Amino acid sequence: MTTLLRLATALLLLAPAIASAQWEAHADKRIPRKADGTPDLEAPAPRTADGKPDFSGVWQGFGTLGGTAAQQEPEGTVPRAGFANVGQNMKEPLPLRPQYKTLADERRASGGKDNPEATCLPMGIMQFHTQGAPRKFIQTPDVLVILYEASMGIRQIFTDGREFPGNDPQPWWYGYSVGHWEGDTLVVVTKGLGDGEWLDIFGTPLTDAGTYTERFRRVSYGRLEIDVTVDDPKAYTAPWTVRVNQRIMPEQELLEFVCNENNRYFIRE
Repeated sequence: MTTLLRLATALLLLAPAIASAQWEAHADKRIPRKADGTPDLEAPAPRTADGKPDFSGVWQGFGTLGGTAAQQEPEGTVPRAGFANVGQNMKEPLPLRPQYKTLADERRASGGKDNPEATCLPMGIMQFHTQGAPRKFIQTPDVLVILYEASMGIRQIFTDGREFPGNDPQPWWYGYSVGHWEGDTLVVVTKGLGDGEWLDIFGTPLTDAGTYTERFRRVSYGRLEIDVTVDDPKAYTAPWTVRVNQRIMPEQELLEFVCNENNRYFIRE
């Protein structure tokens, strides 16, 4: 197992397990509960004052420690994204163009040692979605802010009706995200990404021509469903879509995680 994969595994297993130890227990009266006082994870999704589904809360992917017990990840018609290999559950291989298939193969053969996360650089939207550490959604009428425990990532999704920048904007690690509502689904389009993003540990590529379209649905109090479509005509011959399922972590908070505290420059062989 490579150093990066060992690090990723440790973060997946350890960080969520100790996050709840940072704050004293604090009862949240907004949580729907069963007769025995435990959270009712299948209760209807909460709504904001303007009637929209409220995504606020601390969330985590299924299959990792911490969070809420006794929740099984649901099956769906959209393939689930993998953290090490984003396309691992797709029936057909990702439609990579030959040049970028070669690049992906080279990155995988090297064990993912050049993954930006390995040197404390932002890991990108897709890896944030599939990474096992918790993330906190803070929702207002004009912006949805996502705080990622992993590497202390911060993302802003604007829902105030603004357009994308039209002034040849500087590429950003997380791009420029604009959202709108289609019924109870928040549809988010992200453009303006930097070139060379890694979509997973193995190094599936995304270029500066790439666009993310995400569809956020809070299916119940305890479950959030996100379908992510990648459209990158430079690297792929067609768009493709994967799903990320998240479970609520009631009455828990994020752990402080500053990657730069342990960052070291080193020479790779």
